[in-house]
Amino acid sequence: MSRKVIITCAVTGSIHTPSMSPHLPITAEQIAEHAIGAVEAGAAIVHLHARNPQDGRPVQTTEAFLPFVRDIKARSNAVINITTGGAPTMTVDERMRPALELKPEVASLNMGSMNFGLFPVLGRYKQFQHDWERPYLDGTRNLVFKNTFQDIEYILTKGTENGTKFEFECYDTAHLYNLAHFLDRKLATPPLFVQTVFGILGGIGTHPDDIAHMKRTADRLFGKDYLWSVLGAGKSQMNIAATAAAQGGNVRVGLEDSLWDGPGQLAKTNADQVRRVRRILEGMGLEIATPDEARALLDLKGRNEVGF
Repeated sequence: MSRKVIITCAVTGSIHTPSMSPHLPITAEQIAEHAIGAVEAGAAIVHLHARNPQDGRPVQTTEAFLPFVRDIKARSNAVINITTGGAPTMTVDERMRPALELKPEVASLNMGSMNFGLFPVLGRYKQFQHDWERPYLDGTRNLVFKNTFQDIEYILTKGTENGTKFEFECYDTAHLYNLAHFLDRKLATPPLFVQTVFGILGGIGTHPDDIAHMKRTADRLFGKDYLWSVLGAGKSQMNIAATAAAQGGNVRVGLEDSLWDGPGQLAKTNADQVRRVRRILEGMGLEIATPDEARALLDLKGRNEVGF
Protein backbone atom coordinates (compact mmCIF):
# COMPACT_ATOMS: atom_id res chain seq x y z
CA MET A 1 0.00 0.00 0.00
CA SER A 2 1.38 3.43 -0.94
CA ARG A 3 1.84 6.18 1.61
CA LYS A 4 -0.98 8.66 2.29
CA VAL A 5 0.01 12.31 1.89
CA ILE A 6 -1.90 15.12 3.60
CA ILE A 7 -2.42 18.18 1.41
CA THR A 8 -3.06 21.39 3.33
CA CYS A 9 -4.35 24.39 1.37
CA ALA A 10 -3.65 27.85 2.80
CA VAL A 11 -6.46 29.78 1.18
CA THR A 12 -5.58 33.42 1.86
CA GLY A 13 -3.07 34.93 4.26
CA SER A 14 -1.38 38.14 5.35
CA ILE A 15 1.62 38.04 3.00
CA HIS A 16 -0.01 39.04 -0.28
CA THR A 17 -2.15 42.11 -0.90
CA PRO A 18 -5.06 42.57 -3.33
CA SER A 19 -2.91 44.46 -5.85
CA MET A 20 -0.67 41.43 -6.36
CA SER A 21 -3.42 39.24 -7.85
CA PRO A 22 -7.03 39.79 -8.87
CA HIS A 23 -7.67 36.17 -7.86
CA LEU A 24 -6.82 36.52 -4.16
CA PRO A 25 -9.97 35.68 -2.16
CA ILE A 26 -11.05 38.59 0.02
CA THR A 27 -14.71 38.29 1.01
CA ALA A 28 -16.16 35.55 3.18
CA GLU A 29 -17.98 34.14 0.15
CA GLN A 30 -14.78 34.06 -1.92
CA ILE A 31 -12.77 32.45 0.89
CA ALA A 32 -15.41 29.74 1.34
CA GLU A 33 -15.63 29.02 -2.39
CA HIS A 34 -11.85 28.78 -2.72
CA ALA A 35 -11.62 26.51 0.30
CA ILE A 36 -14.38 24.17 -0.86
CA GLY A 37 -12.85 24.02 -4.34
CA ALA A 38 -9.50 23.09 -2.79
CA VAL A 39 -11.10 20.27 -0.80
CA GLU A 40 -12.85 18.95 -3.89
CA ALA A 41 -9.46 18.99 -5.65
CA GLY A 42 -7.84 16.91 -2.89
CA ALA A 43 -6.94 19.07 0.10
CA ALA A 44 -7.70 17.44 3.46
CA ILE A 45 -7.01 20.56 5.54
CA VAL A 46 -7.82 24.20 4.79
CA HIS A 47 -5.72 26.79 6.63
CA LEU A 48 -7.68 30.03 6.97
CA HIS A 49 -7.09 33.74 7.49
CA ALA A 50 -9.68 36.51 7.25
CA ARG A 51 -9.68 39.83 5.43
CA ASN A 52 -11.61 43.07 5.41
CA PRO A 53 -14.08 42.59 2.53
CA GLN A 54 -13.81 46.26 1.49
CA ASP A 55 -10.05 46.63 1.06
CA GLY A 56 -8.52 43.20 1.65
CA ARG A 57 -6.63 44.20 4.78
CA PRO A 58 -5.83 41.23 7.10
CA VAL A 59 -8.25 41.10 10.05
CA GLN A 60 -8.42 38.76 13.03
CA THR A 61 -11.86 38.86 14.57
CA THR A 62 -14.17 35.96 15.32
CA GLU A 63 -16.94 37.79 13.47
CA ALA A 64 -14.86 37.85 10.29
CA PHE A 65 -14.10 34.11 10.44
CA LEU A 66 -17.51 32.82 11.46
CA PRO A 67 -19.40 33.13 8.12
CA PHE A 68 -16.84 31.23 6.05
CA VAL A 69 -15.90 28.56 8.60
CA ARG A 70 -19.57 27.72 9.02
CA ASP A 71 -20.05 27.62 5.25
CA ILE A 72 -17.01 25.40 4.70
CA LYS A 73 -18.09 23.03 7.46
CA ALA A 74 -21.63 22.81 6.10
CA ARG A 75 -20.52 22.11 2.53
CA SER A 76 -17.45 19.89 3.00
CA ASN A 77 -15.76 17.39 5.29
CA ALA A 78 -12.58 19.49 5.47
CA VAL A 79 -10.38 19.78 8.54
CA ILE A 80 -10.59 23.50 9.33
CA ASN A 81 -7.37 25.12 10.54
CA ILE A 82 -7.63 28.68 11.90
CA THR A 83 -4.53 30.83 12.02
CA THR A 84 -3.14 32.18 15.28
CA GLY A 85 -0.41 33.88 13.25
CA GLY A 86 -2.76 36.47 11.81
CA ALA A 87 -0.35 39.15 10.65
CA PRO A 88 3.00 40.33 12.08
CA THR A 89 1.41 43.66 13.06
CA MET A 90 -1.18 42.09 15.42
CA THR A 91 -0.98 41.43 19.17
CA VAL A 92 -0.97 37.86 20.45
CA ASP A 93 -4.39 38.33 22.09
CA GLU A 94 -5.82 39.55 18.79
CA ARG A 95 -4.21 36.67 16.90
CA MET A 96 -5.52 34.02 19.31
CA ARG A 97 -9.11 35.19 19.67
CA PRO A 98 -10.78 33.42 16.69
CA ALA A 99 -9.17 30.05 17.49
CA LEU A 100 -9.93 30.49 21.19
CA GLU A 101 -13.61 31.20 20.60
CA LEU A 102 -14.26 28.89 17.62
CA LYS A 103 -12.29 25.89 18.98
CA PRO A 104 -11.23 24.39 15.62
CA GLU A 105 -9.73 20.94 15.15
CA VAL A 106 -6.43 22.55 14.17
CA ALA A 107 -4.84 25.99 14.60
CA SER A 108 -1.50 27.22 13.34
CA LEU A 109 1.22 28.27 15.80
CA ASN A 110 4.41 30.13 14.91
CA MET A 111 7.30 28.69 16.90
CA GLY A 112 9.56 31.71 17.32
CA SER A 113 10.10 35.44 16.88
CA MET A 114 11.72 36.44 13.61
CA ASN A 115 12.31 39.12 11.03
CA PHE A 116 9.54 38.67 8.46
CA GLY A 117 10.54 40.58 5.36
CA LEU A 118 7.79 41.25 2.85
CA PHE A 119 9.30 44.50 1.55
CA PRO A 120 11.21 43.01 -1.44
CA VAL A 121 7.93 42.71 -3.36
CA LEU A 122 7.78 46.51 -3.52
CA GLY A 123 10.31 46.29 -6.33
CA ARG A 124 7.88 44.23 -8.43
CA TYR A 125 4.65 46.17 -7.90
CA LYS A 126 4.51 49.85 -8.80
CA GLN A 127 0.86 50.62 -8.16
CA PHE A 128 -1.43 49.59 -5.32
CA GLN A 129 -5.22 49.68 -5.13
CA HIS A 130 -5.49 50.54 -1.42
CA ASP A 131 -3.61 53.03 0.71
CA TRP A 132 -2.68 50.45 3.39
CA GLU A 133 -0.76 48.08 1.11
CA ARG A 134 2.53 49.90 0.48
CA PRO A 135 3.09 51.02 4.12
CA TYR A 136 2.18 47.52 5.35
CA LEU A 137 4.79 45.89 3.14
CA ASP A 138 7.43 48.58 3.63
CA GLY A 139 6.96 48.43 7.40
CA THR A 140 8.40 44.92 7.49
CA ARG A 141 11.90 46.39 7.00
CA ASN A 142 11.80 47.29 10.69
CA LEU A 143 9.42 44.72 12.14
CA VAL A 144 10.01 41.68 14.34
CA PHE A 145 7.21 39.12 14.20
CA LYS A 146 6.86 38.56 17.93
CA ASN A 147 6.36 34.97 19.08
CA THR A 148 8.00 34.76 22.49
CA PHE A 149 8.03 31.69 24.73
CA GLN A 150 5.27 33.36 26.75
CA ASP A 151 3.20 33.95 23.61
CA ILE A 152 3.66 30.37 22.43
CA GLU A 153 2.80 28.93 25.84
CA TYR A 154 -0.35 31.06 26.02
CA ILE A 155 -1.62 29.95 22.60
CA LEU A 156 -0.60 26.34 23.15
CA THR A 157 -2.21 26.08 26.57
CA LYS A 158 -5.48 27.79 25.64
CA GLY A 159 -5.84 25.82 22.43
CA THR A 160 -5.12 22.51 24.12
CA GLU A 161 -7.79 23.24 26.72
CA ASN A 162 -10.26 23.38 23.80
CA GLY A 163 -9.02 20.14 22.28
CA THR A 164 -7.40 22.00 19.38
CA LYS A 165 -4.21 20.54 17.91
CA PHE A 166 -1.59 22.61 16.16
CA GLU A 167 0.15 23.06 12.86
CA PHE A 168 3.55 24.05 14.29
CA GLU A 169 5.04 26.51 11.81
CA CYS A 170 8.83 26.35 11.94
CA TYR A 171 10.67 28.93 9.82
CA ASP A 172 14.17 27.99 10.94
CA THR A 173 16.14 25.41 12.92
CA ALA A 174 15.73 27.20 16.25
CA HIS A 175 11.94 26.90 15.94
CA LEU A 176 12.28 23.11 15.94
CA TYR A 177 14.26 23.35 19.17
CA ASN A 178 11.60 25.66 20.62
CA LEU A 179 8.99 23.01 19.84
CA ALA A 180 11.19 20.34 21.46
CA HIS A 181 11.25 22.51 24.60
CA PHE A 182 7.45 22.49 24.79
CA LEU A 183 7.34 18.79 24.03
CA ASP A 184 9.76 18.14 26.91
CA ARG A 185 7.47 20.14 29.19
CA LYS A 186 4.50 18.07 27.98
CA LEU A 187 2.71 21.20 26.76
CA ALA A 188 2.82 19.91 23.18
CA THR A 189 1.28 16.49 22.60
CA PRO A 190 2.25 13.95 19.93
CA PRO A 191 1.61 13.35 17.15
CA LEU A 192 3.09 16.76 16.32
CA PHE A 193 2.16 18.29 12.96
CA VAL A 194 5.38 20.09 12.04
CA GLN A 195 5.12 22.51 9.12
CA THR A 196 8.60 23.59 8.01
CA VAL A 197 8.49 26.87 6.08
CA PHE A 198 10.99 27.73 3.35
CA GLY A 199 11.58 30.96 1.49
CA ILE A 200 10.40 33.76 3.79
CA LEU A 201 13.04 36.48 4.11
CA GLY A 202 14.13 36.18 7.74
CA GLY A 203 13.74 32.39 7.82
CA ILE A 204 15.55 29.46 6.24
CA GLY A 205 16.05 29.38 2.48
CA THR A 206 14.81 27.08 -0.26
CA HIS A 207 17.91 25.05 -1.15
CA PRO A 208 17.47 21.25 -1.07
CA ASP A 209 20.12 21.19 1.68
CA ASP A 210 17.86 23.43 3.78
CA ILE A 211 14.98 20.99 3.37
CA ALA A 212 17.15 18.00 4.27
CA HIS A 213 18.61 19.86 7.27
CA MET A 214 15.20 20.67 8.72
CA LYS A 215 14.04 17.08 8.28
CA ARG A 216 17.20 15.63 9.85
CA THR A 217 16.82 17.97 12.81
CA ALA A 218 13.13 17.15 13.27
CA ASP A 219 13.85 13.41 12.99
CA ARG A 220 16.49 13.70 15.69
CA LEU A 221 14.32 15.81 18.02
CA PHE A 222 10.93 14.13 17.55
CA GLY A 223 11.57 10.63 16.18
CA LYS A 224 8.25 8.93 15.47
CA ASP A 225 6.27 11.55 17.41
CA TYR A 226 5.64 13.83 14.44
CA LEU A 227 4.24 14.17 10.93
CA TRP A 228 6.33 16.37 8.67
CA SER A 229 4.87 18.84 6.20
CA VAL A 230 6.43 21.58 4.09
CA LEU A 231 5.49 24.81 2.45
CA GLY A 232 7.57 26.73 -0.03
CA ALA A 233 6.95 30.44 -0.51
CA GLY A 234 6.58 31.86 -4.00
CA LYS A 235 8.14 30.21 -7.01
CA SER A 236 9.70 27.44 -4.90
CA GLN A 237 6.32 26.05 -3.85
CA MET A 238 6.09 22.98 -6.10
CA ASN A 239 9.80 22.16 -6.12
CA ILE A 240 9.86 22.04 -2.32
CA ALA A 241 6.65 20.01 -2.20
CA ALA A 242 8.10 17.41 -4.58
CA THR A 243 11.46 17.28 -2.79
CA ALA A 244 9.85 16.78 0.61
CA ALA A 245 7.27 14.29 -0.63
CA ALA A 246 10.11 12.13 -1.92
CA GLN A 247 11.53 12.16 1.62
CA GLY A 248 8.29 11.17 3.34
CA GLY A 249 6.73 14.60 3.83
CA ASN A 250 3.24 16.03 3.55
CA VAL A 251 2.65 19.26 1.64
CA ARG A 252 1.00 22.66 1.91
CA VAL A 253 0.07 24.82 -1.06
CA GLY A 254 -2.33 27.74 -1.56
CA LEU A 255 -2.56 31.42 -2.37
CA GLU A 256 -1.28 32.38 1.07
CA ASP A 257 2.10 30.93 0.17
CA SER A 258 2.29 31.54 -3.60
CA LEU A 259 0.15 33.35 -6.14
CA TRP A 260 1.42 31.27 -9.04
CA ASP A 261 0.39 28.19 -10.99
CA GLY A 262 3.49 27.79 -13.10
CA PRO A 263 6.01 30.32 -14.48
CA GLY A 264 4.32 33.65 -15.20
CA GLN A 265 0.85 32.19 -14.68
CA LEU A 266 -1.24 33.46 -11.77
CA ALA A 267 -3.35 30.79 -10.07
CA LYS A 268 -7.01 31.66 -10.54
CA THR A 269 -8.11 29.50 -7.62
CA ASN A 270 -6.53 27.62 -4.74
CA ALA A 271 -7.80 24.45 -6.41
CA ASP A 272 -5.39 25.11 -9.30
CA GLN A 273 -2.44 24.62 -6.97
CA VAL A 274 -4.00 21.62 -5.22
CA ARG A 275 -4.57 19.91 -8.56
CA ARG A 276 -1.00 20.62 -9.64
CA VAL A 277 0.59 19.24 -6.48
CA ARG A 278 -1.78 16.28 -6.55
CA ARG A 279 -0.56 15.38 -10.05
CA ILE A 280 3.02 15.53 -8.78
CA LEU A 281 2.27 13.33 -5.77
CA GLU A 282 0.25 10.76 -7.67
CA GLY A 283 2.93 10.68 -10.34
CA MET A 284 5.31 9.61 -7.56
CA GLY A 285 3.01 6.73 -6.67
CA LEU A 286 1.64 8.39 -3.53
CA GLU A 287 -1.99 8.48 -2.40
CA ILE A 288 -3.86 11.58 -1.25
CA ALA A 289 -5.25 11.48 2.30
CA THR A 290 -8.93 12.25 2.76
CA PRO A 291 -9.99 14.60 5.55
CA ASP A 292 -10.96 11.67 7.77
CA GLU A 293 -7.64 9.95 7.10
CA ALA A 294 -5.88 13.19 8.09
CA ARG A 295 -7.95 13.29 11.28
CA ALA A 296 -6.81 9.78 12.14
CA LEU A 297 -3.15 10.49 11.34
CA LEU A 298 -3.15 13.66 13.45
CA ASP A 299 -5.42 12.31 16.23
CA LEU A 300 -7.90 15.17 15.91
CA LYS A 301 -11.02 15.59 18.02
CA GLY A 302 -13.44 15.52 15.09
CA ARG A 303 -15.49 18.01 13.10
CA ASN A 304 -18.47 17.89 15.48
CA GLU A 305 -16.39 19.01 18.47
CA VAL A 306 -15.66 22.52 17.19
CA GLY A 307 -17.31 25.74 18.33
CA PHE A 308 -18.99 26.71 15.07
